[in-house]
Amino acid sequence: MKKRINKILSYTLFTSLVFLGYQVLLISQTEEDYKVLSQANKAYVEGNFQTAVEKYETLINSGLSSADLYYNLGNSYYRVGNYKAAILNYERAKLLKPNDENILTNLEFSERYVQDKIEDVPKFFLVRWIDAFTNMFSEKTWAIISILTFISFLLLIILFLFSKTLIIRKISFYFGVITIFLSLVSFYSSYRQNTKLTNHNTAIVFSPAVTVKSSPLENGTDLFIIHEGLKVIITDSSDGWKEIKLSDGKVGWLPAETIVVI
Repeated sequence: MKKRINKILSYTLFTSLVFLGYQVLLISQTEEDYKVLSQANKAYVEGNFQTAVEKYETLINSGLSSADLYYNLGNSYYRVGNYKAAILNYERAKLLKPNDENILTNLEFSERYVQDKIEDVPKFFLVRWIDAFTNMFSEKTWAIISILTFISFLLLIILFLFSKTLIIRKISFYFGVITIFLSLVSFYSSYRQNTKLTNHNTAIVFSPAVTVKSSPLENGTDLFIIHEGLKVIITDSSDGWKEIKLSDGKVGWLPAETIVVI
């Protein structure tokens, strides 16, 4: 029994180290990337915002992805007056850092330039609470918390099984229940955050004005008009068309090329 538990613990520790090592590889940069990043930052500081846009876009097109990179690109687009692109990149940054005050503030400033002012349909209070809770940390942070609390749970189980002191067994049992609960909650939170990152079901309107149709056809009935910078939810696709839903509940179809996925 003891040998089996030690084997499980060793495997969990190994998995944790592999996970953390993988995260480091994801954010590693080459010497050329650092050079381009330095050029982009220098251009921004000197007020050459269009050059900064081009340099930051080069980094993203090379495969790099981080909240700070999208945030800097959003700032650069904001400075050149391209508010729809600024909103797009602030939204991408927010997916990676959901509670970052700078990202949220700058996103709010950019949204003031959006022509469409749409009232959100109120969410059920429990859904709002869950969203607020899971947005406390990013997907990676929740995953690390889940792994660490699970390792703590295993250590407490070992302590419970092999301790001969009653008080220690009681303490390890109760704390074991708490840590496995925290591990499951953080795992679920990580899963929710990962779903947001991988679903790609939100987008920003990039055309100056788009007529939303009742069906994915040019001769479909006109429903309403939306404008650039507006955030929409993608609910379906069909031959170059996307069915979208607005935050106030309105639904319709528009050409896929008129939006850019977050």
